[in-house]
Amino acid sequence: MIRKILVPVRGDGKGDNVLAHAAALAHHHTAHIEVVHCRPRAQDLMPFGVHVPEFMRRQIVEQSYAVADQEEAGLRAELEVLTSKLDLDATGENIGKVATVSFTEEAGRQVDVIKKRGRLADIIAVAKPDRDRNLGHNTLKAALFHSGRPVLMCPLTDTPPQVLGANVAIAWNGSAEAARALSQCKSVLRGAQKIWILSNGSDFGTGTTVEDLSSYLGLHGIEAEVKTFSSKKKVGTELLRVSADLGADMLVMGAYSESHERETVFGGNTQTIVDTAKMAVLLNH
Repeated sequence: MIRKILVPVRGDGKGDNVLAHAAALAHHHTAHIEVVHCRPRAQDLMPFGVHVPEFMRRQIVEQSYAVADQEEAGLRAELEVLTSKLDLDATGENIGKVATVSFTEEAGRQVDVIKKRGRLADIIAVAKPDRDRNLGHNTLKAALFHSGRPVLMCPLTDTPPQVLGANVAIAWNGSAEAARALSQCKSVLRGAQKIWILSNGSDFGTGTTVEDLSSYLGLHGIEAEVKTFSSKKKVGTELLRVSADLGADMLVMGAYSESHERETVFGGNTQTIVDTAKMAVLLNH
């Protein structure tokens, strides 16, 4: 069961979209959403390796606190509006009975907060990185590589999904990353009404084929339909196309079987998904 979804926010304007995706998943699983505001620390704003006079240091500290207080107040006000709009319970009295939400604040860099808080969450929801503006990559990377938890990448949409996790596609190639994603995301699969296994025919041989996966899922009481696609085109692009054609609202996949740095520079299936996805993708490394 999914019981806790972490949503880290920092006032970059993307939190409402991520929260809407998290709410859709929370309603489907009667889960609790923990929204964490990553409040900047004064020491993180100090110039590195440069002597700062004491009067200027005090000024930076005072201004940073003032800005952080203002940002937090704005986020709390925004959360109150979104809570009502998304039909989330913020009373703290009905956790486990309906979709609920809470707001906490923690000082520190967002990547550090995610590393700590994310390890005791079932899923971490983050915004899809904006490659053009070079925003969000560190957040996704911290969640994927340092929490040990599945990461829900939420694309910016004009109309957020009303339901998430009802129709799920699984990207399968028999790799260790795909197997880990499968293991970490069984709660999502158990809550799905329809599941497809997507494959271009590549695997690691006996014991890792789509037929083997289908049988394995059957042992867990999970039924899935196999859907194959051509491997002539870019696999990441085809995974997204087939998922959309089938009507999947979420794609589950292992992430970065190649190193993150190599895929970022030279391209790769995961990087194609991260750069171009228009649907929610549940990633696991």
